[in-house]
Amino acid sequence: MTQTPTGPQARAQISIPAKHPMVTVLGSGDSLLRVIERAFPGTDIHVRGNEISAVGDEHEVSLVQRLLDEMLLVLRTGQPMTEDAVERSIAMLRSAGDGEGEEGAETPATVLTQNILSNRGRTIRPKTLNQKRYVDAIDQHTVVFGIGPAGTGKTYLAMAKAVQALQSKQVNRIILTRPAVEAGERLGFLPGTLYEKIDPYLRPLYDALHDMLDPDSIPRLMAAGTIEVAPLAYMRGRAQPVFSKVLTPDGWRPVGDLRVGDLVTGSNGEPTPVLGVYPQGEKDIYRVTAQDGSWTLCCGEHLWTVRTASDRRRDKPWRVLETQQMIGNLRAAHARRYELPMLTAPVRYPEREVPMDPYALGLLLGDGCLTGSTTPSFSSGDPELARMLESVLPGVVVRHKRGPDYVLNREKSPGDVVTLENPVTGVLRKLDLLGTRSHTKFVPDEYLRNSADVRLAVLQGLLDADGGPVTQRDRTCRVQYSTTSILLRDDVISLVQSLGGVAYTRRRMAVARRRGKALAGHNYDAHVVDIRLPEGIAPFRLARKLDVYTASGGGRPMRFIDSIEPAGREETVCIQVAAEDSLYVTDNYLLTHNTLNDAFIILDEAQNTSPEQMKMFLTRLGFESKIVITGDVTQVDLPGGTKSGLRQVQEILAGVDDVHFAKLDSTDVVRHKLVGRIVDAYEKYDATQGERESDDHQRRPRRR
Repeated sequence: MTQTPTGPQARAQISIPAKHPMVTVLGSGDSLLRVIERAFPGTDIHVRGNEISAVGDEHEVSLVQRLLDEMLLVLRTGQPMTEDAVERSIAMLRSAGDGEGEEGAETPATVLTQNILSNRGRTIRPKTLNQKRYVDAIDQHTVVFGIGPAGTGKTYLAMAKAVQALQSKQVNRIILTRPAVEAGERLGFLPGTLYEKIDPYLRPLYDALHDMLDPDSIPRLMAAGTIEVAPLAYMRGRAQPVFSKVLTPDGWRPVGDLRVGDLVTGSNGEPTPVLGVYPQGEKDIYRVTAQDGSWTLCCGEHLWTVRTASDRRRDKPWRVLETQQMIGNLRAAHARRYELPMLTAPVRYPEREVPMDPYALGLLLGDGCLTGSTTPSFSSGDPELARMLESVLPGVVVRHKRGPDYVLNREKSPGDVVTLENPVTGVLRKLDLLGTRSHTKFVPDEYLRNSADVRLAVLQGLLDADGGPVTQRDRTCRVQYSTTSILLRDDVISLVQSLGGVAYTRRRMAVARRRGKALAGHNYDAHVVDIRLPEGIAPFRLARKLDVYTASGGGRPMRFIDSIEPAGREETVCIQVAAEDSLYVTDNYLLTHNTLNDAFIILDEAQNTSPEQMKMFLTRLGFESKIVITGDVTQVDLPGGTKSGLRQVQEILAGVDDVHFAKLDSTDVVRHKLVGRIVDAYEKYDATQGERESDDHQRRPRRR
């Protein structure tokens, strides 16, 4: 069939280079040529040898010539042309010719030759102009929304980009999620295990993964936490019980009391603001215990930054695992598998004035008599300690009495009244330490929650008095401290942990201890604390102890997960913090976090999220991470009256920097050609119904 020309006539002659056989240009059985002829019915196209001529409307002939040039560019890369590729190339050229394309827009050749991923001889690439722009947006923006009808490749291309980012080490893990609204997210009423219940809703994601990766590697990657596939409802469950303690600049607070804008302490010891607080309802709780006895509570989906001995040897980055992923996998042979990060610097508390030098307080808590029934005294076999004590106590003279005993007298001046209180006694009274004995001593809060220098000075005083270096052959030196006071034991552990160290404690029963020179039995159990401090922190000032410690080296403080055990059900909450590594300090100075760093996160079927779910998901974004959200706003399956979070977010985030909305339509459908026509028919029907409802509303008589 030939149409009457509508514009100036033109003729074009295209020569096909000999290196391209004509069958690659025209297709098997001239299939590609027939596609071109159907697309340009008013143009006469003839083939003779390696020459193709086109006669017809000037604009149409120009398009034919450009089409063949683009096809040759694609063939030059070694990629074959298909009927579908030719049809899409024609659509792109017509779009650009009608002024719909942008200035300097991409050509069909640039679209069809952009390879994303190759696996088992199959190459994944965009097939339409909008798909290419969508893929480019993923490269250029942190958060990308892919919005369009089914079959446009939104999720498939996003997953290909995720796998590409993982293989090129741009991210450390991939997280794939979608809402399971088909079951109302009430998965407990379905038969089977949790994974059997959620599997049907996640099956499309698994299928795409098998297209892009070696099937044998997928279980291994999922077991290692490198790839996580989970329904959206379980993405939000990375929580702790509301009564779990979180460290703030003002001390410990229940995580349930925190609000957005509050400050908590990060892994560098510095304050970091809370960006989000999300109540999670009642959840199954686990007790996570480290080898030094420190522990905290969290849910099974709570995140932990960990590494293995192999990771450390190979200088691999820390990995992020859920609590439930580590259960049953805590040992490598006889060694603990997962190492936890430590504070990289001492915790920074606000500096506070103190009534007594902190080193002097440490010495007195260790070897001082603070009963108040006599003049304060000090007992030590090291005269150096007595001299150091006197040097930091103004107005006090440390007088040697006999043997190891010293008395702390007030320095008298002419005219002093005899009844003046001893300065040391006055300070002890102010600190509520007067009257304490060896088994009731403690470190006052104004010293525990003070600057790192103050805390270290208290610890040095305690260790110079009642501690010492412990050396072993072929091992680094550790520090050992003992006390009969449970309060003082806990305070020493807190001081050590706040400085970035670890402390192990054990009890020596009084009845089993050997009598001393006084031949008197021991009345109280002794608490022995073994300590390791970070490099650069000296535990002693006393020369003889410091020399031994320095000669052997103090080693490196380390923490490992020792056990994970069920601990009932509790009301929970999760928080997001602004720290670059997303870590914050929880019970016993353990480091944990709830956001997703170095991850490529894909939310599929996002039209079935509520506005609250969408906000929760977006605020999970961590550093060096990327989020792609895909959905079709015409296929919302939410219960009646619930607004789609995907629809609302377009209004909220429009114009926000580094957030991009990529729109795809029926021309981008890459399934059966009929799917595109079905999408167009439904859109036309919806538009017609909308016009009818509007007309009916206008015709409806108004009541007076």
